[in-house]
Amino acid sequence: MKKFDLMSAIGIVVGGALVVFAVVSEGDLRAFWNPSGIMITVGGSFGALMVSFRLDEIKTVLQVTRKVFVRQDESLLDLHSRFVELAQKARREGLLVLEDELDQIEDPFFRNGLQMVIDGFEPDNIRNIMNAELSSLEGRHELGQSLYRTWGALAPSFGMIGTLIGLVLMLSRLDDPSAIGPGMAVALLTTLYGSLLANLVFLPMAGKLAIYSQEEIRMKEIIIEALLALQSGINPRLLQEQIKSYFSPSEKMLLEQSSKRPGDEDEVEDVLINV
Repeated sequence: MKKFDLMSAIGIVVGGALVVFAVVSEGDLRAFWNPSGIMITVGGSFGALMVSFRLDEIKTVLQVTRKVFVRQDESLLDLHSRFVELAQKARREGLLVLEDELDQIEDPFFRNGLQMVIDGFEPDNIRNIMNAELSSLEGRHELGQSLYRTWGALAPSFGMIGTLIGLVLMLSRLDDPSAIGPGMAVALLTTLYGSLLANLVFLPMAGKLAIYSQEEIRMKEIIIEALLALQSGINPRLLQEQIKSYFSPSEKMLLEQSSKRPGDEDEVEDVLINV
């Protein structure tokens, strides 16, 4: 299930709104609008980005951007519950019965791994295939982060280039002293644009992608180990503890709280009965 990440959107909107509010409270917002400066900063940095990356990599920028705002809403607690259910079912009826569960699993990585377990692949083969897929996933994630980190470095540089262009144009009109002040203001705007884009948009997006990448890789590493344990016919209670070992203290606390909710006692009792 996909979930919209409000924090990313709110952070950019609030940051931009506060900058605009500060400008309006002290002066005229129109003084900070310069289309030529925007073209130099955004267009120039994007052109340099095209030099730095291949065309097919640049095309992924929209897909990568989407991941900053929309992410998979599946927690370790959900994964824990799913594997305990699978282990109970496999223990009672065998691994082949888990084929009925494949359509309920949205994650292709999880679904393909479970299919290999059901098909009776050797554990080493399953591990090698899934680790290779995980390495490919890490590479794609790193590409997205690298793209935005590079763009975040290029934007201020092109902002400075815009400032130098503005200064050259200003100095060419030194015979008109009244044009020096406004000319300097326009020249500095491109540096402002570059700094805002880098520090409010591009670099924070790279940081958010890195966090999500770590979370997803951690989840998939747990899936690999849990699937191999499931294939070995592990005791459901032991699998429960094995997955729990990956939890942080706060996640363990959430698990304990969820296990105390009404109706969960029967589920825990069923697990213990099947042990």
